[in-house]
Amino acid sequence: MIKKLINRIFGKSPATSAKPAKGKLKTLSVAEHGIDPKLVSNNAVRVTQTLQQEGYKAFIVGGAVRDLLLGVKPKDFDVATNATPEQVKRLFRRAFIIGKRFQIVHVMFGSDLLEVTTFRGTSTDDAPKDEFGRVLRDNTFGEQHEDATRRDFTINAMYYDPASQTVLDYHGGMGDIRKKTLRIIGQPEARYREDPVRMLRVVRFAAKLQFDIADATRAPIAVMAPLIDNVPAARVFDEMLKLLTSGHALACLKRLRQEGLHHGLLPLLDVVLEQPLGAKFVSLALANTDLRVREGKTVSPGFLFASLLWHQVLEKWQAYQASGEFPIPALHLAADDVLQTQTESLALQRRIGTDMRDIWAMQPRFDRRTGKTPYKLLEHPRLRAGLDFLILRAASGEIEEELAQWWTDFIASDNAGRETLLAAKPRTTKKSATASAAPARLSNAEAIDPAEANDTPAPKKRRRRPKKVFVTE
Repeated sequence: MIKKLINRIFGKSPATSAKPAKGKLKTLSVAEHGIDPKLVSNNAVRVTQTLQQEGYKAFIVGGAVRDLLLGVKPKDFDVATNATPEQVKRLFRRAFIIGKRFQIVHVMFGSDLLEVTTFRGTSTDDAPKDEFGRVLRDNTFGEQHEDATRRDFTINAMYYDPASQTVLDYHGGMGDIRKKTLRIIGQPEARYREDPVRMLRVVRFAAKLQFDIADATRAPIAVMAPLIDNVPAARVFDEMLKLLTSGHALACLKRLRQEGLHHGLLPLLDVVLEQPLGAKFVSLALANTDLRVREGKTVSPGFLFASLLWHQVLEKWQAYQASGEFPIPALHLAADDVLQTQTESLALQRRIGTDMRDIWAMQPRFDRRTGKTPYKLLEHPRLRAGLDFLILRAASGEIEEELAQWWTDFIASDNAGRETLLAAKPRTTKKSATASAAPARLSNAEAIDPAEANDTPAPKKRRRRPKKVFVTE
């Protein structure tokens, strides 16, 4: 009773009420939407219940509702509410307000993170924009029907209330899900200009869900694709990472090329995918990534980008060797060139760049299979990633399978088995694409790691006995 009285005084409306959006709103019952409550996160239910008990509206929203309607357990759950970020933060012990363009709240339950957003209002002309029309900052709060209009696609503009088990559909999203159609809300040109990243999201969702893109939604993309160059590199990288770890990476990249959106992101794919070895290598790497995602395994961004950029490194590596550089320094120079170029366009994090360097630098070390060198390589922290990369190279035909198989056996064997492998003279592998384009020249200072300069122990020097000196009086 007290809470109801407070709600009336401060004008808070019940959580179940919603203002219709000019007759478009449809309230779907359990029989109509068929969402299984068992697929809903307990923490997401806890957040909505807490907000509703305080008199606020609160719904699970966005991609989580879309996945629930498709019968898929969502990876992430987002909550939308009419409570302001400050009001949300006060209700949860571990809650943090983040964001500049639009403030949101991250609510933590152990390692589980839920994103809580306040209903956004209609975008105003006063909102700061860049010279191309991209909205830079917009903390305008509004009503629920305005928030639905602000969302990008119809299939992402539905709200699920776990308490009543109803779905609020403002823009015919349920119909588009049934027709497997991806449709943007509002005028496509204006929505892409406000946020060009939406063009990448169109491709990701279409490839992931195997939906068709509505003609009106697709038409402006080819002309407006260059606007992505004006988006901060960090945002583009986040979207590319989502695309590559969606479980449908290969389909997404093919769709990117088809829609002309790959320029400025991974332009080298045009060159790589036109070369037989490059196309096979990238396809195998992405197929392996998709499989790991579907099996619920982790995916290393460093390994993923190392695979995508490998043939560009390979080309520059050969060029540096042809100009007279030693092989190992040439490889490091090639890696520097590629990482510097891609960091400017994709904002690769330093940690990811370090992982990529380690994987690339290990490849020539796998060629050394004598003495103590293989044992030293076993201690490398990136050994597993380096071996997986070597296996990909062998599967694509860049190197012989024998080398990858030898290392697989060597790592899996015990000490006796490893000694047997080392005693057997390895077959000489064919000259691969990693081989020097110019005659290989090695120097102890540059070409070989100091710890591996000699694979066999140097002969012990004989100590000379000191000559006896006889002193006579």
